[in-house]
This record gives sequence, C-alpha cells and structure tokens, in this order.
Amino acid sequence: MNAPIDPSRLKFGIGQPVSRKEDPVLLRGQGRYSDDLSLPGQAHAVMVRSPYAHGVIRGIDVAEALAMPGVLAVITGRDLEAAGIGPMPVGITQKNRDGSPARTPTQPVLTTDKVRFVGDPVAMVVAETAKDARDAAEAVVLDIDPLPAVTEARDAAAEGAPILYDDVPGNLVSDFHYGDAAAVEAAFAGAAHVTRMAIRNSRVVVSPMEPRSALATVEDGRYVLRMGSQGVFGMRGNIAKVMHVENEGLRVLTGNVGGSFGMKSSVYPEYPALLHAAKMLGRPVKWTDSRSESFLSDSHGRDHDFEVSLALDAEGHFLALRVTGFANLGAYLSNSTTLPATMNTVKNVISVYRTPLVEVSTRCMLTNTTPVGAYRGAGRPEGNYYMERLVDTAAREMGIDRVELRRRNHIRADQIPYKAPSGMHYDSGDFPAILEEALAAADWDNFPARRAESRRRGKLRGIGIGHYLEVTAPPNKEMGGIRFDEDGGVTILTGTLDYGQGHASPFAQVLVDRLGIPFDRIRLQQGDSDLLIAGGGTGGSRSIMASGQALSTASAQVIEKGRQLAGQVLEASAEDIEFEPSSENGGRFAIAGTDRGIGIMELATAARGMGESLDVSTTDQYEDSAFPNGCHIAEVEIDEDTGEAEVVRYTTVNDFGVLVNPMLVAGQAHGGIVQGIGQCLTEQTAYSEDGQLLSGSYMDYGLPRAAHAPFFGFASHPVPARTNALGAKGCGEAGCAGSLPSVMNAIVDALAERGVTHVDMPATPAKLWSILHEGAA
Repeated sequence: MNAPIDPSRLKFGIGQPVSRKEDPVLLRGQGRYSDDLSLPGQAHAVMVRSPYAHGVIRGIDVAEALAMPGVLAVITGRDLEAAGIGPMPVGITQKNRDGSPARTPTQPVLTTDKVRFVGDPVAMVVAETAKDARDAAEAVVLDIDPLPAVTEARDAAAEGAPILYDDVPGNLVSDFHYGDAAAVEAAFAGAAHVTRMAIRNSRVVVSPMEPRSALATVEDGRYVLRMGSQGVFGMRGNIAKVMHVENEGLRVLTGNVGGSFGMKSSVYPEYPALLHAAKMLGRPVKWTDSRSESFLSDSHGRDHDFEVSLALDAEGHFLALRVTGFANLGAYLSNSTTLPATMNTVKNVISVYRTPLVEVSTRCMLTNTTPVGAYRGAGRPEGNYYMERLVDTAAREMGIDRVELRRRNHIRADQIPYKAPSGMHYDSGDFPAILEEALAAADWDNFPARRAESRRRGKLRGIGIGHYLEVTAPPNKEMGGIRFDEDGGVTILTGTLDYGQGHASPFAQVLVDRLGIPFDRIRLQQGDSDLLIAGGGTGGSRSIMASGQALSTASAQVIEKGRQLAGQVLEASAEDIEFEPSSENGGRFAIAGTDRGIGIMELATAARGMGESLDVSTTDQYEDSAFPNGCHIAEVEIDEDTGEAEVVRYTTVNDFGVLVNPMLVAGQAHGGIVQGIGQCLTEQTAYSEDGQLLSGSYMDYGLPRAAHAPFFGFASHPVPARTNALGAKGCGEAGCAGSLPSVMNAIVDALAERGVTHVDMPATPAKLWSILHEGAA
C-alpha cells in the first residue's frame, strides 16, 4: 500500500506555482549585480570608441591622456598584441553551399588597422576614478581616414560596395544553403498556387535593465573576472583562449544578472582588455558600460532581409517552402554569428505544418554596423513569423479561410513521431487541438461584432493568428551537482545560469520531487566556474531540460549512495533498503517491510560522521531537442487619425510539456510576448548612410512600455516531451515566437479593407498613418 503523499511535497513539488526564492532579496534591493561589486584599490576603465563607421587608423595619440590627473594607463590594440592577447573568438558559422568553410575575419581585442562600426573599441583608459578615466578618454586623439560605409546586408552584397576585410571578398561570410533545390523547384513549377513575399525581420537593440559591467583582478597568480554572463563555464573557456591561458588560469564569477536575452553570452573586447590591465597594474580594474555606449557596443538582434515563398496545390495543401535572402552580421562575428538566419531558420520555419520540402538560402553579410548576435529566440521567432505570414497571405490569395488552411495542413497527433524535412523529429504534440482551444478562448467567432464596434469608434480592428513551434534545447552536456552542507542545507550545482528566469525555485522543486528534500533547505549555485565540471549556460530555452535532467540523474545517484550508507546505519543489506521521497519529514530510506528507517537529511549528517558523503557531482549528455508549441491570437486596433496601433486583446494556449512551475512559465511567456510586441510596433534601429546610429538612445528608440502590454489570456495544453527526464519542453523564447506573427497578422488584417497585404516591422504610427492617408504600403 502506498504511503500518503506529504502535503508539503505537493506544495513545493513539480507542477506547483511556487514563488521565486530570490525575489525577497531582490525586492529589498539586496541583489549583487556586477556594478555593485568593488574591491580595495580598484582602478576604473573607460573605452575609447571610433566615431566613424569605417576608416583606416593612421594613428592613436595618447600622450595628452596619459598626462592627465589620475591616469594610470592607456592601452591600445598594439599593447595587447605585444602581450600575446587576442584575437577574439569566432562563434558558430555555417559552411557555404559548396561545402567550403565560412570566411571568418580576424577581430583583434582592440582594433589596430581599421575601424568598422561606430563604437568600435580602439583603446582603453585606466585611471583612479571613473571620472578621471572619462576625461582622459576624451583626450585620446584618433587619426582616422574615413571610408565609405555600408549598413544593409543586401547593399553589402552589391557590386562596388565598400569592403570591410581584404580577406572576405564581397563581404560574404557564408553562402548557406539547405534543401534539395531541384525537388523544391519542381514542386513550385507544378504548384496550383504560389505565394511570394518580401519580408524584413527588423534589427533590434538589446536592452536589459543591467548594462554590461566587469571587475578584473589577479588573485593567487591567476585571472579572476566578476561579470554578468549567461554561463560561467563556457565564458571561462572562451576568454581563456583569448588570454592564451589554460582554463584553470581563469576564474569567472557571476552574481545577479539584470537580463541578457542572448546578448551577455558573448565575449566582448572589454573583458580581456580589463584582465590585461589588472595584471599590468597589479590592482583590480573595473568597467561599467554607459547606456549610450551599450546601444553601440552590445550586440544587436535579428536584421534579416528575405524573400519567402510557399507552393500549394489546388486544395491548399502545402507542397514546398522556400526562404532566400540576406543576414546582416554587423562588423564582426559574435558568438552565434550566422546561426539564427541559417540552421535555426531551417529547424523552425516548418512549424506545425506538413510541408514535404524546404529550402533555405542565406547570404551572411558583413556591414559597418554593431555586430549582431543571439536575441531571444535566435531564429525561432523568425522562422515562425515567415511561415505564419505566408499562411495568412496564401489564404487571402486563394480565397480559403485562414483557419481552415491551417487545419488542412496541420501535422496531426496521430502522425507524431514526425520527421520534418528540416531533419527534426517531433516527439510529441497536438497542434490541431491547441488551435481549436485558442480559437474558443479568443472568442474567434464573435470577432466581427468587435470589429464593428471598433469601427463605430473610428478604429480599424484586426485579428491575427500566430501558430508556432520551436526547436529548443540543442544537444549538449550539463552538470548536476548535489551537495549536502554541514549547516543542514543542500546546494544544487549546475552550469546553466539564472539571468532573470528564476531558476532557484523550479530546480529546488525537482529535488523536492526526486529526493523529498525540504524546499526551504535548498540553495542554488551556478555562478562560479571553479565549482563546475560542465555547463552549457542558459540559452535556447534549455535550462529546465538540461539542468532538470542532470539533477534527475544526480538524484538517482544520491539514492543509490544513500541505500549503501543507510544499510550500514540500519545494519541491513543495501538490497533491502527502499527509498520513498514522499515521507512526512522529507525523503526516507527504510528497511523493506519494516518501520525502521532514516531520513535523507539525517543520513547526510550520519554519513559525514562516518567520513562518507551523499554528495554527487555528475554530468548528463542529452541528445534530443524538445518542441514547445502553441497558438497566440492577437487583436489590434489602429487609430485612423494617428496611425497608432494598440494590442487590445491577447489569447495564448501553449504546450510546454510538463510545467515544473506554472507561475514562472506564465511570466516567461508574458515577457517574451511584450518583447515581440515591441519589435512589432515600436522598436526601430536606424542608421544613416554613413553608418551613424540614429536611434542611439531611449529618446529615439521605442522600447515597449506598460501601456503597450495587454491583459493576457494564458492557458496550457501540455503534452509531455519524450526527450528528457522531466517531460518539459522549455518556454523562455516562445512568447516572441507567437507574438511576432499574431500581432503583424492582426495589423495586416485590420488594413486589408484598404488593400494592404503586408506591413514590415515595426508598424509605427508614422508608417501606419502613411499607409492609411498616403497609400504607402
């Protein structure tokens, strides 16, 4: 007979909406972010950046700066090269269509020959105070011969375009191709209907609440860097390569992080330059980015320019999908480089639909702009956006109801497991059911009445669907560590990193479920590279799957160790020891068929007295991705007089598999939706022809505000994943994947009566007013 489930385990176990452990500390202002850190005797650094988008460096005169009060050093790229530091690491790249490797230009830590974007770092000033460093940075004289600049990827590919690197002809890093071109061409040739669209995935400025900051020092003969990051294990390895030291020669520490969205996963030039300065001066050196500088120096997101096409038969069944165009990489290659516009687009663009063939061709171009890196979703929202815009447009062109067209082409539940032409194997899901549930929740059938009511108020109202599927958790290795501490607490060690998601509670919930450890005794340690044996960081919506599975593996090892130790304490054979995680006072080891046993926390103390331990440190290699999916339905009103669009109603039904903490899942979805709304309506990154960033502050760049966020209808239709121990699928980037297509489809639907068939992001008031009053599409 099973023992009754402990109510406290129900309260804090998997599936419960447990509050975030870290919130009381953060809400009291007691968080420890990178700029909060100071060390005795620290100096301060300021970067000297290029005011030109493109130009040849003739000289850098630092004499006046060095003579200014408080200045300790002015470091240039030549100084770093002489010290054997550099070049910067190159991230993931894709091969050319002919199988040859991508062209990867060399990026020095501080540029020495040419500047290639406004904000390109050319020197670092170190002084006693931040004010002294700023004053001296303004005194560094740059002798630069300006060159013509190019800011658009399509323009960078044109004949006669300015060339950024002599060893990258035509500015082309990679001419990527995926798919059977001949088969796709045949499908298009035999199609009854083809929908074609030119579509932009607009560039965004990544805007976490916390700007980048770092504090470098040398301790016990090795480098130590305290910084915001998305994972200390990988960051240590990449910076160590730049510094040309073994991994053990560098320690990376990350405390609280005020957001990242992909941006803080990269190695930036400031980090190795700071480490060099700390070693050279023999004292800590701190740097904190200003918000104005972060607009220039932090990697941007998105920026793709595609033609997308969908071939259909006479009944509207999809035959083939083609995506062709350009990706703007900026001036240098970031950590993710070509991935969002190449393989991540391939993996995600098929979404929830039976599409026999897919072809993606992307020319990845260098331009005189801030480098582009990963941004919330990194190809997942993009792929879903392209497909959903195509579906709506094809439905309108063919005279088929847009809901019916989706129904005809769904991958049905009885067809799963399903191998998509992207090479992905969908393991679970019920896409038709989610669409129907979303339509009902959104009151789809009564939309015409709401549209008529809006029209009476002088507003145009549209409704849009964003039916999405993401490929999350790319295969990787992750650490699962469980440490029973002398104070009676238990510490989780894992190589993901919480930069706002709230890992502490759901990870603790896994241990409550697997081991019955009291929730309030569990701590989380992620931010010290010295304590990790593996770690893929947080990205790709992988954390609960990667760390959760690793902790499940580690928990099983704790139970096995516990059975051996409990056998000694209870004077019984280990084979006779059973473990029950649901006992009254936490997990309990007991002799089968008796009432003799010992609690897991008591056993940890007893083991310590025996010179033994329940501690486990393991790694778990997971090979299979997961496939979160869902359907967002947005309703938008457009004011004809002002062109302002407002999201007035929003419904979302999602399949995130097993929800370890439903409250945090909803919060992650809300945040992603608002970021998507911002890209749709307000965020516009603009460059002048000579490469100056025109939207270089929040006076010019429109982040979404609270007024842009509607009340969200949020529901779950979970189908457990079969690819990981928890059955979870990930949720962190899904909000963007659903909001981009649903909001933009709603805007086009609102304007359809004016003959509008497509609007590119962002749909600003000025753009929509021009469409309404000047007929500008």
